[in-house]
Amino acid sequence: MNVVRLIGNEVHFGFDIEPDANAELQRAASLISSREASSEALLHAEQIAPEQIEVLIARYKFHFYQGETGIAEKLVIKSLCLAAKQGNFNQDWRQLNSSSADWDNPRGPERFYLYGLKALAFIRLRQEKPDEADSILRKLSLIDPADQVGANVIRDLLDAIVEEQNNG
Repeated sequence: MNVVRLIGNEVHFGFDIEPDANAELQRAASLISSREASSEALLHAEQIAPEQIEVLIARYKFHFYQGETGIAEKLVIKSLCLAAKQGNFNQDWRQLNSSSADWDNPRGPERFYLYGLKALAFIRLRQEKPDEADSILRKLSLIDPADQVGANVIRDLLDAIVEEQNNG
């Protein structure tokens, strides 16, 4: 599942997004060259639809790409909590296992949770916390053994970083 893609002249952020929130997401995408205006539109989208995980995903991606890993981290954690609440499973990834939820559901909160964990692992790498990234990636490999969300890309990056540190 690609959470953001271009369809026609609009950016597709997901399914069943509240129309006014989607309008703000579209506005944010069109204003991407203006960091402040785009950030404000994303925040307004969240105010309109605070239970919409896709809005949080758009916000954390925006802040991550701006190099604001602290803000992105808070938003990822918020999205994980919301996905767990909507999916009725434990929000603490350390407590999850392969039967905690329907991890194969391609359009449910479970999939958003998996993507959020992948994002959190990448943030941990950027924060130079490879052990934390490794713990998250190990959990992802347990609950998503088919790697539906592509966490192996982050695993490969982590392995390369560790190898470079060991050889450097």
